[in-house]
Amino acid sequence: MMVTMQGEARMEKGGHILIAGASGVIGSGAVEHFARTPGWQVTTLSRRAPVVAADCQFAHLAADLTDPEACRSAIASLPPVTHMIYAAVAEAPGLVSGWRDQELMALNGAMFAHLLDPLAASGALRHVSLVQGAKAYGAQYHEVEIPCREDAPRDPHPNFYWLHEDHLRLRAGEAGYEFTIFRPQVLLGAAPGAAMNPVAPLGAYAALCRELGRPFAFPGNPGALWEVVDTGLMAEAFLWAATTPAAAGETYNFTNGDVFVPAHAWPHIADRFGLAVEGEPPASLAAFFAEPDVQAAWARLALGHGLRIATLPELLGQSHHYVDLLLGDRLAAKRLPLLLSTIKLRQAGFAPCRDSLGSVLHWLERMAELRLLPA
Repeated sequence: MMVTMQGEARMEKGGHILIAGASGVIGSGAVEHFARTPGWQVTTLSRRAPVVAADCQFAHLAADLTDPEACRSAIASLPPVTHMIYAAVAEAPGLVSGWRDQELMALNGAMFAHLLDPLAASGALRHVSLVQGAKAYGAQYHEVEIPCREDAPRDPHPNFYWLHEDHLRLRAGEAGYEFTIFRPQVLLGAAPGAAMNPVAPLGAYAALCRELGRPFAFPGNPGALWEVVDTGLMAEAFLWAATTPAAAGETYNFTNGDVFVPAHAWPHIADRFGLAVEGEPPASLAAFFAEPDVQAAWARLALGHGLRIATLPELLGQSHHYVDLLLGDRLAAKRLPLLLSTIKLRQAGFAPCRDSLGSVLHWLERMAELRLLPA
């Protein structure tokens, strides 16, 4: 276990929030939002400290979620934790293959229990925000009713979401804390090394096309359609859920509020980089980033621009595999795109929204400001 400090943690009337998976795309957005909200003491838990703005004040805790004793010791070392956001996940190499892996599901279930159990036993925990996702509806196995709604019966497919949710409800009944479950779609943020942050591979692809003199050609099916989530907006929802009694015990779908067609957005992204889009695209982003010339070009960019991260694998995590899936023929060929209804959330009182093209451009700029992408 290791504790390090950035800035000076503060505690007023909000509470002490533990953000698990803090270095990921969801967690880093939550860190920035809660650290800038008066009254909140923020502790982050992840293998590495989150990359966030320098003015964000938090304590960082490194603990192995697969080790129950390490989790108990970590929680015992902290001031009483009143709130938790759980956004940690273990993924398989290549990403998609692990989504049906029973052993990986069991590991994810155990990781959550190892952390939740000592928090619940402490008696201080008041609220947990748990992140699931659109895979809860089972569209990866069969056709589903569109738009997906939260009041649909639980889809009977194997998923670590159910292991998390059942344990969350069990401990809530014993310990008396409240909880809210979120099901976001495609998440956009500034986190490097994440499993599923499309901004990192999109920005790296653009920067490398510029460096190599290649066209910024669209690397996917033009029929791809996404619903996306700005992680800044997601963080606002976490704060709303933690402070709104009506959110207790509820499950909410979550999106920016519009739809995003990557092929239509592509020229706007290209304009920001001053790139041409006409030309032959790579077979996939994974194939592109594996090219020796591309990796050498990134090393030059990292050195020349003083970037925090010198290698593509460290920057991309598994997000390039994720974008290849999202832009690929497999999803575009579905009879209907996977769309979520967010009416329940709006009716509960959370009304903020984001323009999704604006979110993509914003997070590309933020990654440059954080010296994760070239300016």
